[in-house]
Amino acid sequence: MTAALQDKTKILHRLRRLEGQVRGLQKMVEEDRECKEILTLLSGVRSALDSVGEEILEAYLARCQANLERTDPAQLVEVVRLLRR
Repeated sequence: MTAALQDKTKILHRLRRLEGQVRGLQKMVEEDRECKEILTLLSGVRSALDSVGEEILEAYLARCQANLERTDPAQLVEVVRLLRR
């Protein structure tokens, strides 16, 4: 299995886990669970999203590094800014 395929598999696995956590949030709201419980899970989801975003950025930069001489530096900056918003 290539590194790119391993990265893709890992990212998809984490996104599926996040999808389950978001469904859990929906269920908690439907069940009128305590706000602190909901916010605690929401904080975890937000952190997990940030983490998977960083993994996606790392994979993108690794691909760009192979083609660094053909990569527009402005494009790299734009991608990093997208993640930091």
